[in-house]
Amino acid sequence: MNDMADMFQTYDVTGGPEFGRKHLPKLRAEMSAAGLDLFLVPHEDEYQNEYLPECNERLMWVSGFTGSAGAAIIGRERAVMFVDGRYTLQVRQQVDETLFTFTKFEGGGMAGWLRDNVSAGQIVGFDPRLHSPAALARIREAVSLAGGTTKSVAQNPIDAAWDNRPAAPLTPVVIQPEALSGKPHAEKRAEIAQSINGSGADAALITAPASIAWLLNIRGSDVQCTPLPLSTAIIDTAGHVQLFIAPEKLSDKVRAHFGNDVSVQTEAALMDALKALADKTVIADPNTASAWHVDALEDAGAKVKSVSDPVALPKAKKNAVEIKGTIAAHIRDGAALVRFLHWLDTDAQSGDVDEIEAATQLERCRRVDSSLQDLSFESISGAGSNGAVVHYRVNTGTVQKLERGSLFLIDSGGQYPDGTTDVTRTVPIGEATQEMRERFTLVLKGHIALATVRFPHGTTGSNLDALARYPLWQAGLDYDHGTGHGVGVFLGVHEGPQRISKSPNKVALEPGMIVSNEPGYYKAGEYGIRIENLQYVTEPKAIDGGEREMLGFANLTWAPIHRDLIITDMLTPAERAYMDAYHASVMKHVGPFMDGDVKVWLEGACAPL
Repeated sequence: MNDMADMFQTYDVTGGPEFGRKHLPKLRAEMSAAGLDLFLVPHEDEYQNEYLPECNERLMWVSGFTGSAGAAIIGRERAVMFVDGRYTLQVRQQVDETLFTFTKFEGGGMAGWLRDNVSAGQIVGFDPRLHSPAALARIREAVSLAGGTTKSVAQNPIDAAWDNRPAAPLTPVVIQPEALSGKPHAEKRAEIAQSINGSGADAALITAPASIAWLLNIRGSDVQCTPLPLSTAIIDTAGHVQLFIAPEKLSDKVRAHFGNDVSVQTEAALMDALKALADKTVIADPNTASAWHVDALEDAGAKVKSVSDPVALPKAKKNAVEIKGTIAAHIRDGAALVRFLHWLDTDAQSGDVDEIEAATQLERCRRVDSSLQDLSFESISGAGSNGAVVHYRVNTGTVQKLERGSLFLIDSGGQYPDGTTDVTRTVPIGEATQEMRERFTLVLKGHIALATVRFPHGTTGSNLDALARYPLWQAGLDYDHGTGHGVGVFLGVHEGPQRISKSPNKVALEPGMIVSNEPGYYKAGEYGIRIENLQYVTEPKAIDGGEREMLGFANLTWAPIHRDLIITDMLTPAERAYMDAYHASVMKHVGPFMDGDVKVWLEGACAPL
């Protein structure tokens, strides 16, 4: 970096209603030229990442929406925006409601809307690189039932309409050393090759860059907040990998790291490599491979086996070295959080600090640690009513001050070479109301339940989700997001296949998996509450007097939970004991890094309830 300011997040307005006003006419002109009546615009790009390079932010370009889960259907005269429960408030802030109709995914989604709204004879266009085969099959069926037809486009009309579109990223690939990965990539490749062979396949197409990064022990910086080199790979039953990547990203040192069993080709060579798999059985994950990939394989005469990415589960089950590194990263991150929380409890209590200043202060605290590589996501810095926007993205157009008598919610994380962090704390600015404290305590009770649960082999996150919601449900309250997501090690802050949510999930929680524990409550227009720690699944242990060994969770995140928001009488003796033990552990792990006023403050913040 040439300038210290360049190291920090920027908060100029990115996205917003003016995007739709400027760009919809350009897109519609391209649609007309291509003979399309409607065009589908998912958030996903060719790599199915949560964070996209600027050149692939197509949904934001056409609508102004910056959320990580959304989609649009653009017609000649009308347009529809789809979001999930996390973004119902944000979409109204960023998208022009005179140009777009807003609807939720939960109600049939894009396929349901097309079935009900396409007119006979209309042509619905799509870019096959941006849709999974399963999603596209539902779309095709819905359009056919409505009497329309679907049309695959060779060039995305957004790409054709996008003036001065940013170039694709070409950042250097770096090696993730074995001291942090815990396994050489030869061992990983052999493990995946054995899995492919056991499934009766000849090869697997790996389209998720995070899987490739883990498999080959490499990282990059092609996208913000996630250390990924954008690429695609094919691995066979001998463990040989064909890596399709821009060769400019690879140094001689990285090529030597690959050795002879990893061959490098350009991304443009992928189609010929897929054609060469004729008569082979090839694994392609229906959730990450695009319809373009699957069509190319089937057109070549390959048999496509639609099963999960064989790398996903081994990547999720962290080895001892990865867990050790993650523990160390969280302790250092906890030190930064404590300095920031002290600042919130002192300087920021004036009522003059705004959300951008607060997020920048937290980033400044994190950057004291020179090992920090990036944030793990753009900080959610929500004061007052903005805290009720679940995935709020602060910018100069929506920024609010941390006013006294309100709550401030800060959800943030860091990317360190040895671990990825994600933590949310809710802090009172001035004095909180009784209602705020009651609902905070209900959220805390759910958080504690999920932190302390013991469970048998075969338990999924869906089996545990209700534990975190139960105290809220008893008060007639709930929240519209999942309770927990998987987290990588110097990879994605959101990773599968495990998760904790109402939605069904067949993947059992296994030792080494990292998940978040983040119940919340959101009162639209007033305030938001969320308490989030990361935790990992522990090895099964016997319980005295029990008959089966049980797994559990070990905490990773160390930062005080604000005592002024806890109504102690609402907690059971066991819950109070948990909180006292947790805060004692915060002092043990993070206290040695503190001195002066911050240490005195931390001692008070971690005092027994």
